[in-house]
Amino acid sequence: QMRLAESGGGSVQPGGSLRLSCAAPGRTFSDYCMAWFRQVPGKDLEGVATIDSDGVTSYAKSIKGRFTVSQDNAKNILYLQMNDLKPEDSATYHCAAALICTFTYSGVDYWGKGTAVTISS
Repeated sequence: QMRLAESGGGSVQPGGSLRLSCAAPGRTFSDYCMAWFRQVPGKDLEGVATIDSDGVTSYAKSIKGRFTVSQDNAKNILYLQMNDLKPEDSATYHCAAALICTFTYSGVDYWGKGTAVTISS
């Protein structure tokens, strides 16, 4: 079992920035591809970004150039730096771990409970 705990969500104005964090106490990320998904009520989970154990990243088109995924392997913390935030980025953001990198929620092995992000003026 792998417990994932997100933090860093909040409310900011359009154009602002937030950094989300995801910790996995007692576990290492090296065996997994780590990812961020987001979900708006009433809609499916959307894959946002992935990063594999070699640090190779992949992004959804909707956020490419604005969001950056990274991880601190020594601390086992996953990050999502979100810049130039837009109202359509408002969602609950979930940290995820999968054996194979995927933007499909059915391919995920472990989920965090999520942290809420609201972009509003």
